[in-house]
Amino acid sequence: MIFGIGTDIIEVKRMEKHLENNDALRKKLYTETEQKYCENGKVTQAQCYAARFAAKEAFFKALGTGYRYGMAFKEIEILNDELGKPYVKPHGKVKEYVEQQQITSIHLSISHLKEMANAFVVLEK
Repeated sequence: MIFGIGTDIIEVKRMEKHLENNDALRKKLYTETEQKYCENGKVTQAQCYAARFAAKEAFFKALGTGYRYGMAFKEIEILNDELGKPYVKPHGKVKEYVEQQQITSIHLSISHLKEMANAFVVLEK
């Protein structure tokens, strides 16, 4: 059964502007693993960070909570499997809420171009 769906789209330049010379924001939004992944050079850092931000926003929308209950962006970790498929690894209060709601599957799709990044999330019970 579908618990929730969420989608988000962001301009890459907007993310680039926010993160430019702002390590504090980068550390607030992204785990160390996400930062290392985005700095590996496969795509531009701005595209990578924007795509992950869109995924986190889409995830919050699918949960239906927004940023309530003390949940933080950094508690939603966007990783990739061995084939490159992105997936969500919840931590902290986000993980607790996912478990309380008995969410069993998290589906994530991310796309990005030079100018835009978007993500789509489906949560199942």
